[in-house]
Amino acid sequence: MNLLFLGTSAGVPTKTRNVSGVAVRESKGKGWYLIDCGEGTQHQVLHTKLSFHSLKAILITHVHGDHCYGLPGILASAGMGGRKAPLTIVAPAGIKAWLEATCEATQLCLPFALEFIDSDELPSVEFESIAVTTFRLSHRAPSYAYVFTETKVDAALDVDKLAQKGIPRGPLWGQLKKGFDVEFEGELLKSHDYLIFKHKPRKVVIAGDNDQPDLLFDACTGAQVLVHEATYTEEMAQKAGDVGHSYAKLIAAFADSVQLPNLVLTHFSPRYQLNPHTSPSIEDIRDEAQRAYSGSLYLARDFGEYTLDKAGHFSELAGE
Repeated sequence: MNLLFLGTSAGVPTKTRNVSGVAVRESKGKGWYLIDCGEGTQHQVLHTKLSFHSLKAILITHVHGDHCYGLPGILASAGMGGRKAPLTIVAPAGIKAWLEATCEATQLCLPFALEFIDSDELPSVEFESIAVTTFRLSHRAPSYAYVFTETKVDAALDVDKLAQKGIPRGPLWGQLKKGFDVEFEGELLKSHDYLIFKHKPRKVVIAGDNDQPDLLFDACTGAQVLVHEATYTEEMAQKAGDVGHSYAKLIAAFADSVQLPNLVLTHFSPRYQLNPHTSPSIEDIRDEAQRAYSGSLYLARDFGEYTLDKAGHFSELAGE
């Protein structure tokens, strides 16, 4: 499971950071999911190996423009590129109304169907190898976190348990190994009970704008990674609270309290520059978070890519 950041700026782009967008790539194949797509996201995608033909879903955390203004352009480009397969969009209801009005006003006729799922209803959506659950956050507009959990974990059959149960070797074993429940002598056998899983399911939490990290307590249970905004530092705490955002110390302290192993901060205000010798800079956010968090801390950058392996180890990939 890989994370590729397409934009890490809050509100407006800077010369070095686009507005919000994160691609979650499946560990096998080319399938991927896009979480938020601020203006210019399709331009960012052009600098990657991502294809709109392989895009399985777009998930919007909330209606603010720096998280969604790129949506019509991405859909139009996908259509002009020949996409025919249906596309799932998980987003607040306002996104659907806005998108329908945009399509009508601009005569945008897509050659593929859109399946819209209302995130206001806190849905759980199953894809081929990943399940996505939705958690409510606190912001000026309804905002959500999306939790990506691996559903197809490598497993071996518990042959000793099967033998003790008297289940004959053959097709039933094959069905159980593939994850299907089977009936044997009038009893329903649950696949999960006869498998030995080789590792914990990989679980990543990607949060939208949020000024109350504690709302993610349940979402972070068993997670290896949390991606969360750190729009400001603590000296801007009053401003952060006024506009519904977190600051570095606030989110770092929460991540430490739930013993989260990996924290990725993103959505940095344009006031924080890359140059560590200027003030304020991104390094101010890093320094503040490190003082409150004992796990592995990462500050996302545009086109930064991270991988979560089967053993649960999270690391940044070297750039090309």
